[in-house]
Amino acid sequence: MLKTNFVPMKEALKIADERGIALGAFEFWSFEVARAVVEAAQELDVPVILQCGMLEIGRMGGMEETVQTAYMASKDAAVPVVLHLDHATTYEDCNRAINAGFSSVMIDASALPYEENVALTRKVARRAHPFGVTVEGELGRLVGEEGDIIVKGPEAAQTDPEEARKFVLETQVDALAVSIGTAHGQYTFEPKLNIERLRNIRKAVDRPIVLHGGSGTPMEQVQEAIRQGIRKVNICTDIQVAMGEAYVKTVQSEGFRYSCQNLWGPAEAAAKEVVKSKIRSFALMD
Repeated sequence: MLKTNFVPMKEALKIADERGIALGAFEFWSFEVARAVVEAAQELDVPVILQCGMLEIGRMGGMEETVQTAYMASKDAAVPVVLHLDHATTYEDCNRAINAGFSSVMIDASALPYEENVALTRKVARRAHPFGVTVEGELGRLVGEEGDIIVKGPEAAQTDPEEARKFVLETQVDALAVSIGTAHGQYTFEPKLNIERLRNIRKAVDRPIVLHGGSGTPMEQVQEAIRQGIRKVNICTDIQVAMGEAYVKTVQSEGFRYSCQNLWGPAEAAAKEVVKSKIRSFALMD
């Protein structure tokens, strides 16, 4: 296993909780995107979470290659950097990530019946914790698409506070992703976060609360959720959109010159600006 300086997400979220802020968890699928994320965090002096799902890991060549990519982008960082596996649905994928050097894993068994979700999440926690690896679980289901996980409207369900309390006790997860009205991917409806439900979950659960589907959610709602206890916010689509728009703008204005710098330079800069903006907002700087 490659020797890295990634910190467990549990430690980074403790810093966030002490400051009363949330950390951005930014999806990456290449060295350039990971570098943009880390540089943005460095410039603002805020811990950051690099995360990717199995789809992105496949694009980068595998678990070990992904760890190497993230390490090369963050090895000189002066801020804490977490490497997190996002939305794994099997014990085997979590185990491979732990062995490869990820400092945090998410097991998403929210599609399973409650007892099966508990059993699988607990199994992952028992494997991860002796290695100092943080585990995030999920209770409730977000509408939308995340990698190869697709949830249609009728299947979505918001998190029950009492069930969340039991889930944390029975699984011993370090962080809990909840459903309070966001969606994965681009919204097909007007988002409205259920802040009252979040307050009740926060009262019931003594773990950091995670908000998935942060892209496209009105920032004033996200910031209110942070004030009410959200400590991690996931962002992917906003980065993809910014980079895609930068590609198109570059080609339209300069033409396609078969140059990586011609396309990747503006796209990486666009990604970095989105990340900086999100970090500032999640840290309640704006």
